[in-house]
Amino acid sequence: MEKICNWSQNGHQNMAQYHDNEWGFAVLDETKTFESMILEIMQAGLSWQTILNKRPAFRQAFSNYTIEKIAQYNDYDVKQLISNKEIIRNKRKIEAIISNAQLLSLLHVEEAFSLNAYLWSFFDDKPLIMNYHTQADMQGFTSISSTISRELKKQGFKFLGPTIVQSWLEALGIINSHLTACPVKQQCENFF
Repeated sequence: MEKICNWSQNGHQNMAQYHDNEWGFAVLDETKTFESMILEIMQAGLSWQTILNKRPAFRQAFSNYTIEKIAQYNDYDVKQLISNKEIIRNKRKIEAIISNAQLLSLLHVEEAFSLNAYLWSFFDDKPLIMNYHTQADMQGFTSISSTISRELKKQGFKFLGPTIVQSWLEALGIINSHLTACPVKQQCENFF
């Protein structure tokens, strides 16, 4: 039986730190939820190591993840982001992030909507504890991530397919996918 989530043990310190201090720990903050969404969208098709290496550049490029500021981005800002060699320069991903910020900003004002609270509501505000013994047991997406993806798309959110949503929920600690024997798993569970 594997004792620690082996994806975090690739020899890169930032992967181990992310696993040990962030991944799977409950996030209840709207800005951090949005940051995580940005990182998960940017990660699609790439390695998580690449995203962690570029994380400081993402923070700077996306106005410290301030939703209202990103919602104001225009065509000029899109061009600036696409020309920024420090980040992932995928136009579809960049436009989806801006569109999501615009929608979320509007929902904040018109409906007092919280994306963080919305995601947690699917789980009655308690994390779903998975019991994976090996990395091979882990799933790329689940029925619940598929449902949430569909619901988000109905509201107008973009680039949030079931696999991205699954990874996002795991990052936010809404789904605890640490391996059963991983010592971090219990730390995440002790939050509640």
